[in-house]
Order: sequence, then structure tokens, then C-alpha cells
Amino acid sequence: MRIITGKHLPRRTFLRGLGAAVALPFLDSMRPALVAASTVAPPVRIAFAYIPNGVILKDWKPASEGRDYTFTRILKPLEAHRESFSILSGLDHSNANALGDGGGDHARAGACFLTGVHPKKTSGSDIHAGISADQIAALEVGRQTRFPSLELGCDDSRVVGGCDSGYSCAYTNSISWRTPTTPMPPEINPRVVFERLFGSDDVNLTPEARALRAANRRSVLDLVRDDTAQLTGKLGNADRRKIDEYLTAVREIEKRIQSAEKDYRQVNPGIEKPSGIPATFDEYLTLMFDLQLAAFRTDLTRVSTVVLGREGSRRVYPEIGVPDPHHPLSHHRNMEDPIEKLTKINTYHVQILANYIGKLKSTPDGDGSLLDHTLFAYASAISDGNQHTHEDLPVLLAGKGKGSIRPGRHIAFPKGTPMTNLYMTMLDHVGVRPESIGDSNGKLDGLFV
Repeated sequence: MRIITGKHLPRRTFLRGLGAAVALPFLDSMRPALVAASTVAPPVRIAFAYIPNGVILKDWKPASEGRDYTFTRILKPLEAHRESFSILSGLDHSNANALGDGGGDHARAGACFLTGVHPKKTSGSDIHAGISADQIAALEVGRQTRFPSLELGCDDSRVVGGCDSGYSCAYTNSISWRTPTTPMPPEINPRVVFERLFGSDDVNLTPEARALRAANRRSVLDLVRDDTAQLTGKLGNADRRKIDEYLTAVREIEKRIQSAEKDYRQVNPGIEKPSGIPATFDEYLTLMFDLQLAAFRTDLTRVSTVVLGREGSRRVYPEIGVPDPHHPLSHHRNMEDPIEKLTKINTYHVQILANYIGKLKSTPDGDGSLLDHTLFAYASAISDGNQHTHEDLPVLLAGKGKGSIRPGRHIAFPKGTPMTNLYMTMLDHVGVRPESIGDSNGKLDGLFV
């Protein structure tokens, strides 16, 4: 039982050491004395995950609406988490269509996904899209955290030059836009993300210098060992257990990054590639999701995006028997073999997502779980990659948003409903209420309890 002294540990407490600052998860000792746990409300986090090149919609979209829908092949890995998410259909991104600009659907999809804006067609420096939903949220809730937002990705993210039919690479590779002319490219190196989150001074070191430093110390936790011992000596048993579990998770992330660096040096000598990137996609995306979870758990940020792959991604997936590049498979021309391979990719992504949802559910947060206090949208701005359609998009919304969202359903919205209406609804649940986002015309009915 916590001793009531009239004092409490500040919410923004860090374990500090030379070149490191490790944030702590929420502890009992961070509640003001004499204040019940139920009166200290955890913050709502907001996250977006982007899937490229569309999906095989017949194997994604449930045939029936409501709570008793049957899981499709792609969604089947999520069946154990039925009550933790909803499938939303009928949402459109009309501004990702050509609208007289010809080719470039992949670039428009990436730029439009969180902005709802039709981007200016240019491959030069005069790019122009819109402010993305995540950055609108970050401008408000980001003031309360160390990092206003966290942008993560699992694909290269060039922002200069042309990438799609006269459209800048900035559109293809960035879903987050701080201003209409300022994209926020995702960080694709887990090592850099880790160092950024936990305050080490390794960020700007070369891979060789970083490897030398890693050989001289085992963990960022070594740098904060004295501060950890001093703090835990003053805490109760429950808080000591929470800190131990959290620091163990941090160390596991470190080990996986170090293992990826070692494996890469052994398997891919002489090939230029950022260090710390795992060899298989499931390891890679899982590591990025775990870094996002750590950032949410410690309240380092409340806004984050993850790009599974940039639009037009040519990633191959030999680990699931798909050695063909992703993007060409999406132009399947209704042929059985590429459709089957693309369905395997879509299902593989959802399997990784299912594991992450399970981790969010099992991570305590206040009087519930981290998933209870998160709104997580997993979606694309292309539905049918073969025809480059931007209507009836594949959308999954996980989490309860502090209990006001009722998951566990397939909800079909009226034809022509802007995807940006979902963002207006999500932002409303974190206390951010812009007049509009892109082409939004209101909020979504039917999500609430």
C-alpha cells in the first residue's frame, strides 16, 4: 500500500544518466495523495497505421453489418480481439482521385490519407498538400508531452525528386504534414528511434562509432542505473514491479535492435542499409510497434503514425512465400495467382497488427489497458490497387477512446462519406476540435456507446 505523505512523484519523471533520459510509465506514486485512482484519468492516445497499394476487398470486407459479422480471410488473425476493434466501410478519399490531373494515384493517396486534400501536381520543390490530422492533434496535445508526435516507417522515405507520374516523392513517402508545404518523413531506423526516445547521444554517430560504443556498454539502462536504484528505493512494491517490468521491456527492444545490427553485418556485408533494421518484415514492424507502445506507455507522445510501406512499395515477402514485389502484384488484372499472393501479404500485415493489439490490451494504463485509452486507425487511401480506387476504403478502428467508443462491429457508412469525418471524430476524443480537416463535412455517427 502506498504511504500517503501529501507528496507525489511528478508525472514527467525521468531516470537520468550520462547522455540518457528514460521516461517512466504511470505509477501509483504519481497520483496526488488522497486522490483515488479512478479520478486520475489517463490521456487518450491517437495513432494511424498506413497500408500501401490497397487490399483484396472481397477478402477484407465482411459481408454483413453489426456485431455478428463473419471474419473474412484477411481479418481472421484478429478474431480473438473481436471486441477490441470495428471494421468501418463506406469511407472515401475523393481528393485522391485524378480530378483532371491524370496519373499519380499512389502519390495522391499518400498525400491525401491524413489531409483529405488533393495535392498539387509537381515533382519540384513547390509541393503543396494540407495539414494532416495527426499534426493537427499534435499541435494541441503535443504541448503536454516531450515529443509532439512520433512518425515511424518501414520503407525508404525520399522527399525529393519525382516518384509517381509527375508527383513529388514527398507525396508518396509522407503521410504526415506539419504544414501544407512541410512533410514529416517517417523515421525508418529503429536504432535512431530508440536513441531519440531514450535520450542517448548516439543519434548522430556513424554505424561504426555506434557499434564501438555499444561494445563498451551493454545498455542505455546502464547509464541510468544509479538513478534507478535511488528512485526504486523510495517506492512501494507495486511501483517497483511496474518499473522492473517496463525496464525489462526497454532492454528487450534494445536486444532486438542489437541483434538486427549483428545479423545484418553477417548476412548483408557491403550493402548500404541503415543499421538496426531486422531481416524480416514481421520483426521490423513489430519492433516499430513496440517502440510506439513504449512512447505511449511513458507519455513521451500521444500522437503517432506508422507507415507499413510507402505507396507503390516494391517490398518482397519471401518469408511467407511471396518473392514478387508488392506493387506489381496489386495490378493483378483479376488473375488468380497475383490475387492469392496479394491476399497473403494483406493477411500477413493483419497478423502483425493482431499481435500488437494484444500487447496494447495487456499493457496496464490507469484503471484499464493502453488499448482502452487509445484510438488506432489502420487503413489505406486505396481500396482496389488494380483500379486505383479511393472509395469504400479498408479501415479498422481499434481501441475505446477512454470508453466512449463501442468497438466489436462492422459499421457501413453511407456512400460518399469522407474519410476525414473519421479523423474529426477521433480528434474530438482527444479534445481537439478543428473546424474541418480537408473535405470533412461532420463527424461519424454510430461509433459511440
